[in-house]
Amino acid sequence: MAYPRDIGAVDLMIGFPMGDKKAVYSYLMRGIKDSETKESFSFPAEYMFKDVPDRADEGTDPVDEAFAEMDKWGVEQGLFGNLKEGAGARERYPGRVHLSLEVDANDVMGALARIRAAHDEYDIKAVTCFPSGCLPQVDVDDAKMYPVYATCVDLDIPIIVNAGIAGPRFPSDCQHVMRFDRVCYDFPDLRIVMRHGAEPWEELAVKLMLKWPGLYYMTSAFAPKYYPKAIIDYANTRGADKIMYAGYYPMGLSLERIFTEMPDVPFRDHVWPKFLRENALRVFNLEP
Repeated sequence: MAYPRDIGAVDLMIGFPMGDKKAVYSYLMRGIKDSETKESFSFPAEYMFKDVPDRADEGTDPVDEAFAEMDKWGVEQGLFGNLKEGAGARERYPGRVHLSLEVDANDVMGALARIRAAHDEYDIKAVTCFPSGCLPQVDVDDAKMYPVYATCVDLDIPIIVNAGIAGPRFPSDCQHVMRFDRVCYDFPDLRIVMRHGAEPWEELAVKLMLKWPGLYYMTSAFAPKYYPKAIIDYANTRGADKIMYAGYYPMGLSLERIFTEMPDVPFRDHVWPKFLRENALRVFNLEP
């Protein structure tokens, strides 16, 4: 079977075109020390990407622009991180917008309050965390993260956590893939999704996914031509239910680039529906 174009993909990392990327990422710039990032980059990991999508044109509607791109490339639903803008978009495009909340566990009780409030008000489908980008950094298996994990279990929502070397020029040991081993042991009912590659420990990520039922992986921030071989091999064998599609539009990748390259990914026929749609619907409790 050729690459299927009529599945109705679920994109687990998507957003609306931004007017000022530097302002959007200002919360991360607090921890940046190198002058090139501070002075020359529009977003902290810009050195890793080429053909970054343009900023939103003045006078255009970023929500309509995003959905025009989604319609063009067969993306039916998306997980968005901007709660207020996303809630407005959800009213305009019912059934296609799901929301997530980013947290910094340094403020433990504040993070828990924000999660519960966002769940009540916005029906968030996931919590997200960037351990290297917290200030100060918070290890994946740090005690401050444990109440966050417990709250996700209580609310029956997954948590998405960056894994592997950070894109921005931050230290990355706090995101070492081995740290997920302890978390999975202590939280057997938690659904935890590794974000942003897990490199250079992608083979370890596969080993841990084989071991732990609640550990998953999504392909965020990687163009399809760079999907790690270990991940593709795992999806094609024992991991068809564990690997999910996520893009990086408009942060660093266009949907045009992603879905132009996607047909060249050597997934087996039975993997495509699960990768593009079915796994996300199941893991994130989304409506079909």
